[in-house]
Amino acid sequence: MPCARPACGAIVRRAVDMSEAKQAAPVSAAWRAGAARLTWLCWAALLLQQAVDAGVHQAPWFIWLLKLLPLLLFLPGMLNDNLRSFIWLCFVCLGYFLILVQRVFAQPDSLLVIGGLIAVVILFIAAMLYVRWRARELRLQGVSQRSPGE
Repeated sequence: MPCARPACGAIVRRAVDMSEAKQAAPVSAAWRAGAARLTWLCWAALLLQQAVDAGVHQAPWFIWLLKLLPLLLFLPGMLNDNLRSFIWLCFVCLGYFLILVQRVFAQPDSLLVIGGLIAVVILFIAAMLYVRWRARELRLQGVSQRSPGE
């Protein structure tokens, strides 16, 4: 039911104007670049942690494959700045997070496991922020990032 008072329309227009202004405010390029660098740094740290962990436990080749392949699958897309690759990397990080939390409870004194847990948490947050800020930047530029299959 529409509001009969003229002030209602002004309030709604003001709320819409404020939400558009809030969405249109771009994050500085330095913050976006910092999130991208932090994402790459934590990705490399998690990859190294998983490789060292497999090496310490003298894991067979298929365990190495299970530990490293999920992270390496996203490398080509990340190098091409494909935001979908970063989004899927965030989903895969949740699996590493679950495994590493269990390992922290099993081995609370292991610096390798704690380091991996810190790396995966920071990787998730940095990649998520990078996707958000880069998508906003692309949207303001009017660029649509589509996969070839769409």
